[in-house]
Amino acid sequence: MPSQTIKSVSRTELSPVCFLNRTAYVMPEKIAVVHGERRYNYAQFQERVYRFASRLKELGLEKHGRVAFLSPNIPALLEAHFAIPMAGGVLVAINIRLNADEVSYILEHSGAKFLFVDSEFLPLVGQVNDKEVQITRIDDSGMESDPYESFLREGSPQQPDYYLEDEEEPIAINYTSGTTGRPKGVIFSHRGAYLNALGEIIEIGINQETVYLWTLPMFHCNGWCFTWAVTAVAGTHVCLRRPDAGEIWKLIKKEGVTHFNGAPTVQIMLVNHEDAFRPEKPVTVTIAGAPPSPTLLEKIEALNLKPIHVYGLTETYGPHTICEWHPSWDSLSEAEKATIRARQGQAYVTADLVRVVDENMADVPKDGKTIGEVVMRGNNVMIGYFKEVEATEKAFNGGWFHSGDLAVWHPDGYIELRDRLKDIIISGGENISTIEIEQTIVKHPAVLECAVIAIPDEKWGERPKAFVTLRKNARATEKEIIDFCRQKIARYKCPAAVEFDELPKTSTGKVQKYILREREWARKEKRIN
Repeated sequence: MPSQTIKSVSRTELSPVCFLNRTAYVMPEKIAVVHGERRYNYAQFQERVYRFASRLKELGLEKHGRVAFLSPNIPALLEAHFAIPMAGGVLVAINIRLNADEVSYILEHSGAKFLFVDSEFLPLVGQVNDKEVQITRIDDSGMESDPYESFLREGSPQQPDYYLEDEEEPIAINYTSGTTGRPKGVIFSHRGAYLNALGEIIEIGINQETVYLWTLPMFHCNGWCFTWAVTAVAGTHVCLRRPDAGEIWKLIKKEGVTHFNGAPTVQIMLVNHEDAFRPEKPVTVTIAGAPPSPTLLEKIEALNLKPIHVYGLTETYGPHTICEWHPSWDSLSEAEKATIRARQGQAYVTADLVRVVDENMADVPKDGKTIGEVVMRGNNVMIGYFKEVEATEKAFNGGWFHSGDLAVWHPDGYIELRDRLKDIIISGGENISTIEIEQTIVKHPAVLECAVIAIPDEKWGERPKAFVTLRKNARATEKEIIDFCRQKIARYKCPAAVEFDELPKTSTGKVQKYILREREWARKEKRIN
């Protein structure tokens, strides 16, 4: 065999765009999209995508030109995930919970020349210059009078010329939450999106029978690539404008939902809702965004919901690791099973194994105790940050992507998060994990959810403070919560204070600890001044 590199003449560049074409060819009559009373089969879905893509090209969308979307989980945004890259463009799906200034910044930074905006969120684009950005309103009605539907009618129902020169070309730019400054644009490639979608199919177990409910925002990491994955297996997308617990339970029953995804706070909302019931067939619930507590996992399983715990970041196309279940664990008690399920596990089959390293990039001992930083690499790690060369180089220091998450490495190779690097509490020289405290507090029968942060302390430097949301009609005092913790964890780890309130959250359900932290530290500065 010659030593020189051989490139197959039959090779095609990997792109998730091909998933729709194949499914529409093989199963044109299969229901692809459900949205209220609207139903589109895969042939109709494909035609809508073709019209969308061809119209963009007619209007002058350039190669790698950015097309922005500001909408909830509706058919139009799902169609955009195929139409925009099919037209050679790059999708920029924007968080609908941002303010007008943040939306304006992302549009300017990304250089988007087209913007599609759901009518509910039109107030967020008041600062946008419509002479520089072509704006199309979406009424989400499906009626002829809907401007988006008019846009589609003007496009051709025939597949536009589509040629991907390199699978490493960008398919999407997803902006981070920007909690410590302006958000950064994370670049996804066609190859990465294709492989991550396949990873979801393999790890989560979706197929032709899948009825996937869109509780997770499509704008968040392109819906963890489930926009493409569900389409690849000819599953059915059930759209949902907002994750309302009552509506979710209703759709589980009405549409026969088999899968949905979301952060622990979404699951907390569901298991505690008055309409909660135990479906006859198990429903797979994929959880990420924050480590779920063993307490929550036990409650999920009691409702015949099958929890799958995954972990990742925007920079890793969403999920990167999974707590793969071992049959030998089936004999454990429910509490022991839930404790294991709370681990983040190891990398997807489509990625390299993750490591936990010290400050010198050396692996920490696999003892389940030594804390280090989680680093990743592989097919589902971003290309880099858009227009941010220095930030990209810093993120990939040592050739691995630095997550900023602290974890321990168990003897079986699984990792378990202990905290965000920025969230760890250093009290009297001791490192305290906020996650450990949170998972202790939520075991209290009156507690719905909680978040723990560091607050300033003159003697110890920092001490933990807990912010607690109680269950409906439940009661608990600060002293009761602290005493409860003292029975279960070391006294120095117990919160010095407890405040009862609703927790600030992102659109994906993650608690915004930085808001709590800024408020507490601002109080200290005010007292000093």
